[in-house]
Amino acid sequence: MTTVRLLWSWIILLALLLALPLSNSGQSVAVPTRPNIVFILVDDLRWDELGIAGHPFIKTPNIDRIAHEGAMFRNAFMTTPLCSPSRASFLTGQYAHTHGIIDNVDRSAASYQLVTFPQLLHQAGYESAFIGKWHMGNDEKPRPGFDRWVSFKGQGTYIDPPINEDGRQVKRTGYTTDILNGYAVEFIKRRHDKPFLVYLAHKAIHPEVTQNDDGSVDLTAAERFIPARRHETAFVGKRIPHRPNYGRAPEGKPALQRQIGNLPPLGAATVTSDQAILERQQTLLAIEDGVGEILKALKATGQLDNTVIVFTSDNGYFYGEHGLSVERRLAYEESIRLPLLMRYPKVIRAGTVRDEFALNIDLAPTLLSLAGVGVPDKVQGRSLLPLLKGERPAWRDSFLIELYSDKVFPRISQMGYKAVRNGRWKYIHYLELDGMDELYDLKSDPYEMKNVIKEPGAKKALQQMKVELERLLRETKADQL
Repeated sequence: MTTVRLLWSWIILLALLLALPLSNSGQSVAVPTRPNIVFILVDDLRWDELGIAGHPFIKTPNIDRIAHEGAMFRNAFMTTPLCSPSRASFLTGQYAHTHGIIDNVDRSAASYQLVTFPQLLHQAGYESAFIGKWHMGNDEKPRPGFDRWVSFKGQGTYIDPPINEDGRQVKRTGYTTDILNGYAVEFIKRRHDKPFLVYLAHKAIHPEVTQNDDGSVDLTAAERFIPARRHETAFVGKRIPHRPNYGRAPEGKPALQRQIGNLPPLGAATVTSDQAILERQQTLLAIEDGVGEILKALKATGQLDNTVIVFTSDNGYFYGEHGLSVERRLAYEESIRLPLLMRYPKVIRAGTVRDEFALNIDLAPTLLSLAGVGVPDKVQGRSLLPLLKGERPAWRDSFLIELYSDKVFPRISQMGYKAVRNGRWKYIHYLELDGMDELYDLKSDPYEMKNVIKEPGAKKALQQMKVELERLLRETKADQL
């Protein structure tokens, strides 16, 4: 009898051991311990165009829910305010001068070589899907690290998009934002034996433009935004809010005051029209609908509270501030600020608000850390995990902003720069324009209307910001000034 009992004890112990999760290079592959990730990237969405950001009439309850039940970063910025470089920075956690996607021309070949956080998650056992706008060149073919691939060429279109679905061409009928949301929901509802990543990169709310192979665009359609038919009357009659620097001809900004060909001087006549702003904001509503559908799908599959949800934008957009329209690129606040909302109740206390500087390069190390995946040495961002946990770590008090010149928008030609921003000051050094640098005291001049670079009282601050810029360039191994 003793022998029989001993035999049964060994059988039970063996069964328990076989039920334990296996490991791969020291990393657990047990599904319950690693969160799913849904990363939602909007094109050109300003930081101030959400209900939770205090917009006077835009209502975005589904998007706002991410922050209400998670965290909002009120001082989030991108390191290069331009679509392709910013997208590469989100994916790699690196500055543009490191990952090499420095502009919007055809960087298709280089984008295959990027070491991205989705690729690293995939190697660590995640099931991954890329859905939407890749926008590093016109090549829409699948990139490494994704089990599911749904994309389109270049800028894409708002209606009836041709889609590259897992390497084959299909023609979809309907509103592109809704179609992309549908692909995301379908992937979430699949049976998953592994944790999953959905990287959803919308075409909206970017204008409907034609992009050529060299990256140039048809500027005649640069203010054309197409909302879903169900949203065409939304916000009609509402008064569009404008910032105090709206329609103001730039003063003390010699780089913007240059005469460029036959272009009119910047000012009240060169702002984004209120109609275009209205249509842009109408296009946001289909994204808002999609966020609601994604939240419902996560709840229906029992994965809502085991999923990290990120909502952000690739850069800002000018509505006529300093007379600028149909543009980002420049280092002013309207361009470099981004919305950043995150939800993951296992780590983030509901209603968390952080005011530290968060950068787009911080998302890759943050998500890798949450997934328990090692962060490569070449990642230059910092994990936001301590901030999400409510801790008070030593943190950055300044950051680098950079842009490389291109010829897509003639007005911005020769305006490549290296810039530094801290809690009070912003210094912009133009690399090709002598004597045109800018310095702003954001405490007294939050709308950047007065360049104080030549004022005696700002001499000390200017010197400090120059030193800080040199430090950041040195530490990030960027080209020196």
